[in-house]
Amino acid sequence: MSKVSTDLGKDNIGKLLFQLATPAIIAQLVNLLYNIVDRIFIGRMQYGDIAMAGVGIASPIILIISAFSSLIGMGGAPLVAIKMGEKDNRGAEKIMSNAFSCLIILSIILTILFQIFKEPMLWKFGASEATIKYSIDYLGIYLIGTIFVQIALGMNSFINTQGFARIGMTTVMIGAIINIILDPILIYGFNMGVKGAATATVISQSVSAVWVLKFLFGKKSILKIRREFIIPKLKIMLPVLGLGIAPFIMQSTESIVLVTLNSRLQMFGGDLAVGAMTIMSSIMQIITMPATGLSQGSQPIISYNFGAKQIDRVKKTFKLCISLCFSYTTFMWIMLMIVPKLFVKVFNNDPALLGIASWSIKVYFAGIFMFGIQMACQQTFLALGQAKISLFLALLRKIFLLVPLVFILPNFIDNKLFATLLSEPIADVVAAATTAICFVIFYKKTLMNIEKEFNNEKNNVIN
Repeated sequence: MSKVSTDLGKDNIGKLLFQLATPAIIAQLVNLLYNIVDRIFIGRMQYGDIAMAGVGIASPIILIISAFSSLIGMGGAPLVAIKMGEKDNRGAEKIMSNAFSCLIILSIILTILFQIFKEPMLWKFGASEATIKYSIDYLGIYLIGTIFVQIALGMNSFINTQGFARIGMTTVMIGAIINIILDPILIYGFNMGVKGAATATVISQSVSAVWVLKFLFGKKSILKIRREFIIPKLKIMLPVLGLGIAPFIMQSTESIVLVTLNSRLQMFGGDLAVGAMTIMSSIMQIITMPATGLSQGSQPIISYNFGAKQIDRVKKTFKLCISLCFSYTTFMWIMLMIVPKLFVKVFNNDPALLGIASWSIKVYFAGIFMFGIQMACQQTFLALGQAKISLFLALLRKIFLLVPLVFILPNFIDNKLFATLLSEPIADVVAAATTAICFVIFYKKTLMNIEKEFNNEKNNVIN
């Protein structure tokens, strides 16, 4: 491994995790920040509340577009790192080059399909006569930049997995800073409204995409996108798609979960309950992003050393990652249980909303301390190339547990609002416990055997 980045096979585990996770966490928080700033600018327009609703209705399509970038990027990156650990950089470049061309093909298909069907889809997602114009205006421009989104998000994973975490962080920060600068200029200065917000996003993502490609085609990257490998091959892409389906489902199903929760909360608690859910969704992002950054920072280390059959380093990295993630989510759980009002006041001071949101937080986040275990184990499965297990765990929490519980529990508990909110902690605890059990079983069956075989090979060579 070139010292231009880091030596994933030899450097201190704690130092490596800090070097790789810190930029990942910062990138996640910056990404969250500029999304919030985007909403603030739109919300302060004339008829900003309606414009916000219109843009929000387009969010499921935007989430799906981002999910496709994860399908390729997060599916391919661990496989690339494993190949690097095996000292097969040529094989790694085949995967990365195939992924690049597939992202371009996907971008063209998604742009055409969503441009044709965007209006009927937006009506089905809940658009009204008042909001449909804003939804179409925003999405129509955003879709033009689909190719930039796919490249910036999808190919950035291949920068991070080589150990260039700061370069990967810069990709996000460039887009965020440009977006924040352009938002007020285009929305207010050029009086473009939501079209200005969408244009700012397209421009910022295009610059990020150019930055990513300049690096991956340049001299500093350990791996290069090669023309000889640019034509996608099924035998290369099938493992990528198999591994990437888990993060794809995790992202694409988020919209299903939110729509389901909001509809049930509206039924049992009205607008105040939906307002509380909006606040809790934002708090959930703030809590999960650092844990996500930590677990993503561990991925290149685990993947590389798994490929190099250095199982001891795999174990050390996993133990450190799960300890940090669990400690962090437990700390946040304690804070939410003790001072829930402190979190609510960041978003709103209305007494009625403050009351219901503070109470709801104690129920909704009752199991969040287990989320650190869920994230660490699930990301490790991804890092080890375990596609089937990752897919099952991705479906478990949201699709198999949370959504059904939202409909089932109110039939057995008199307080329907409480029952709906209770679905979240039950899903969190059961999913995390199941993930941990799966990991223990996998560890005993696979990792220990690999370690024994490798030690036997070493002893034979010595003898």
